[in-house]
Amino acid sequence: MLARINTIALNGLTTLDVDLQLQITSGLPAFGIVGLPDKAVAESKERVRGAFSTMGIELPAKRITVNLSPADLLKEGSHFDLPIAMALLAGLGIIPAEELADYIIIGELGLDGSLMPVNGVLPVAVHANRQCKGLICPEAQGSEAAWSGLKDIIAAPNLLSLINHFKGIQQLPQPTPKQRKSRESDLDMSDVKGEETAKRALEVAAAGAHNLLMVGTPGAGKSMLAARLTTILPPLTTEEALETCMIHSVAGELKNGELCFDRPYRDPHHNASTPALIGGGRKGVPGEISLAHNGVLFLDELPEFNRSTLEALRQPLETGYVSISRVNNHTRYPANFQLIAAMNPCRCGYLGMNGQECSRAPKCAEEYQSKISGPLMDRFDIHIQVPPVSPWDIAQVKKGETSAQIRERVIKARYIQQERFKTLGYPHLHTNSQLKGDILEQVTALDSDAKQLLIGFADKMKMSARAYHRTLKLARTIADLQNEKNVCKVHIAEALSYRYVMPSKQV
Repeated sequence: MLARINTIALNGLTTLDVDLQLQITSGLPAFGIVGLPDKAVAESKERVRGAFSTMGIELPAKRITVNLSPADLLKEGSHFDLPIAMALLAGLGIIPAEELADYIIIGELGLDGSLMPVNGVLPVAVHANRQCKGLICPEAQGSEAAWSGLKDIIAAPNLLSLINHFKGIQQLPQPTPKQRKSRESDLDMSDVKGEETAKRALEVAAAGAHNLLMVGTPGAGKSMLAARLTTILPPLTTEEALETCMIHSVAGELKNGELCFDRPYRDPHHNASTPALIGGGRKGVPGEISLAHNGVLFLDELPEFNRSTLEALRQPLETGYVSISRVNNHTRYPANFQLIAAMNPCRCGYLGMNGQECSRAPKCAEEYQSKISGPLMDRFDIHIQVPPVSPWDIAQVKKGETSAQIRERVIKARYIQQERFKTLGYPHLHTNSQLKGDILEQVTALDSDAKQLLIGFADKMKMSARAYHRTLKLARTIADLQNEKNVCKVHIAEALSYRYVMPSKQV
């Protein structure tokens, strides 16, 4: 008896077809799995045996061999449980084998026959849709699979219901897409007292998806400001949400199969390792920068991160993706995130404040700031100082603008950018932070006064070419916020004001 089942192996977001072949032959009773399975796959036979025993199905006293083809591809994960069980049911004649030929099957089995969630259902459903095949998956992830647009999805709560479905005894309903409710947050920009310059910088950063570095004394409100950035960002589009949730699905962080349209906000602790931040490990899992794709990555206490970990951010910040290479595994994940960072000016945190700074100032500040390399510092479009809030500002009752008011301006500015890119023939671009090459010069043509101001400042401050171009992008965003067609001297002046110099390095 020979049965064949379509399933997949995951390599990052890439789905690789696996042809599962099951053969039942005469010989000593045995149940073997071949085709380079890892430990979780090799243990599948025990979970399948337990599920069959619970349902009262007795395995034949024969030699059962499962082959996972291609045999030289490493098979990892518990999602091979259900394909093996379905192949065995087809091999025993319980389910017609021909009815399974048009389905890709994934799922983990419990010893009671229940189907439990597995990682990566959304990218597998997208893959099945491209191949014009159906999908069989656990019931808990049916709505997740439905977001792919796939019409033939069988989402079953247990193995018995699958048997009844294919025998015509019961009909499993077609799952429908579910959307997670927008996270209700008490955070609002109106809660921030004072810090008008920082709030303006945050609005500019949100409008153009620019990277932002905040430097200030402890308790000045840097983390408070960063936490409220997502409240002024526009929601994800359907395409962005699908792309982002595919990454979260592979990482096992997509709960209840519901798609989320809130922009991700990730804030890892400063002791995070390089694989945790960038991605990797034995299985090449996505890191924080990929989980923050289309959203915000906030690094608090920036100099306290391992230097090599921070340096690994440089390439993804430029390219928008990260490539993870291992001896037997090469994986690429999207990593188009907005980097927001915060740091103290020195180790004690009170540089420049009379009576509070330590006795080693300003030397301690130079040592502390040197932990951040020049190339990484160059990748921040906005550098601002966040001064301590005065007691008079803290005590004031009147609140500032709400997040909703600021978000409205941000959405308008982003709409202007997207329409400009479509007109110029660059529909793949979405924000000014993505501008490069000829198109950057085309959309930021300066008059003589604005050009003289920028060149003079760049020459005096020894700005790199990257910093020069990032200033142009920033000025374009400021002009868009004011609905100005051309970048003028006033926009360049504001953009240059965000090129903050560390206190210890001021002349």
